[in-house]
Amino acid sequence: MTHILVVDDETEIRESLETILREEGYVVTSSGTAKESLELIRDVEYDVVLLDIWLPDGDGLEVLARIRELALAAPPEVVIISGHGTIESAVRATKLGAYDFLEKPLSLDRTLLVLKNATEARRLRLDNSEFQQQLAQKAYLTGESVPMKALRQQIRLMAPTNGRVLIYGESGSGKERIARTMHAESLRPDRPFIELNCAAIPEDFIESELFGYRHGTVPGGPPEKRGTFERADGGTLFLDEVGDMSLKTQAKVLRTLDEQRFYPVGASQPVHVDVRVIAATNKDLEDEIIKGNFREDLFYRLNVIPFFVPPLRDRMEDIPSLVQEFLSEFGREYGRPRIEISPDAIAALKQYAWPGNVRELRNVVERVLILNPKAIRIERKHLPALLSREVSAKSKNDNFGTLLQAREAYERDYILKKLEECHGNISRAAEALGLERSHLYRKMKALGVTMKEA
Repeated sequence: MTHILVVDDETEIRESLETILREEGYVVTSSGTAKESLELIRDVEYDVVLLDIWLPDGDGLEVLARIRELALAAPPEVVIISGHGTIESAVRATKLGAYDFLEKPLSLDRTLLVLKNATEARRLRLDNSEFQQQLAQKAYLTGESVPMKALRQQIRLMAPTNGRVLIYGESGSGKERIARTMHAESLRPDRPFIELNCAAIPEDFIESELFGYRHGTVPGGPPEKRGTFERADGGTLFLDEVGDMSLKTQAKVLRTLDEQRFYPVGASQPVHVDVRVIAATNKDLEDEIIKGNFREDLFYRLNVIPFFVPPLRDRMEDIPSLVQEFLSEFGREYGRPRIEISPDAIAALKQYAWPGNVRELRNVVERVLILNPKAIRIERKHLPALLSREVSAKSKNDNFGTLLQAREAYERDYILKKLEECHGNISRAAEALGLERSHLYRKMKALGVTMKEA
């Protein structure tokens, strides 16, 4: 819903504009001073500011200049109004970034037309900014394995529709990239792509993140905030880890999907949106339904087009192309020349289980480049010790004579893994393993684990 700020020192004009604009469906706030108007603009996101030149505590054009200095993430369009308009004032206002200039007495038709055009201009400006940011994000899928070829084919068929999508896959398998690719090939690629990780937002705040709020209803926050549904209007909303959403929030999302409208927290008027929702989860939602943790009706609303992202261990043949992609990416980022990787190192990478999937592989590549700043060719010796140990242990798995030997080997590798994650800190490793520090020492001694090895 469009929010207008009217700044004028004449009470009658403010009240008249508030009444007329509210009847036209706008949300309106008013102010009579330069100081108060700047405070409001700092705290609230307005679409358009109707700004009088003559104010009791300052010049409206100075207020306009101050608005530009605030460097707001989503600045309003400013329309200057004046009862003493001159060509000089109009030129100065334009140079300062004003959208238009209106003379008093205001023409109702002219004012409404300018507000409509200013609102649309701001929307286009923000959409373009979002789009430029999206262009910087990768929206393609790397890999020539059979699963990835099938996934790309499915995207080509399903992306140019408005059907809702539910992406299944383990953490780090690339669900966000699938969503971005779907958006890039959809019917609305030039509109916003907005992402919300449902697992990363505390329960007390997820409703306001999704739907926004009005009039300072969230303590400690700004007086007004637009939620992800409103920001994604006309585009795509990606709800990552949707299985972590509470049942209360699920009910509100369900209603929003059905009606394509919602009430921001504290609002008396609904906001209508046109949003394509793409959701993702690493959970078995049908199992979560049986447990009573996920609504069955919401599941069927989201699961119109299901996608299954294979884990990296099921498409090891994609590792060479993924590694080359990450080497190029981080090479550019760190100002390094073209970096190669040896066949032996690739072979080692293919033997690792990759529990963290593509995200873990990406992190390993970045880590190798950071720790070896002079290397122009990545060799097996440059790979993390943990990865090399697991590859070595994997080749020995068939040589265990007893179950006890296999269990001790697993415990040994797991302790080494935790020690490496904790950078050799025994206390932190013990805490991560759920052991007393003294107990971990005894375990290490019994299993032959040395700090030098860790």
